[in-house]
Amino acid sequence: MIVRTSFSGASMNLIYNSEHYSVVEFGAESGLEAMRFGGYEILDKPARREIFIAGPLAESFRQHVRELIASEPTMEEIDEFLGSYGSLMAQPVILH
Repeated sequence: MIVRTSFSGASMNLIYNSEHYSVVEFGAESGLEAMRFGGYEILDKPARREIFIAGPLAESFRQHVRELIASEPTMEEIDEFLGSYGSLMAQPVILH
């Protein structure tokens, strides 16, 4: 499922959603240096934590995702890949 939304000239796409993870891709935004190449928000639902990555880390993530998709992975394999970013997820998700 891909959901596309635009705000302030940048796009936001939900590119993955499972029981355990969701990934939102943010399009490049020329007015912000940090978003020059876009970015990704990865949410670990059970742990209720997330990370936003941009710049070189986002570019690396994008390349690894392309390679993973080329192998036609199962949802479990995608979740396992996203789990490899777990040690970087320090931001707690707080629902109001």
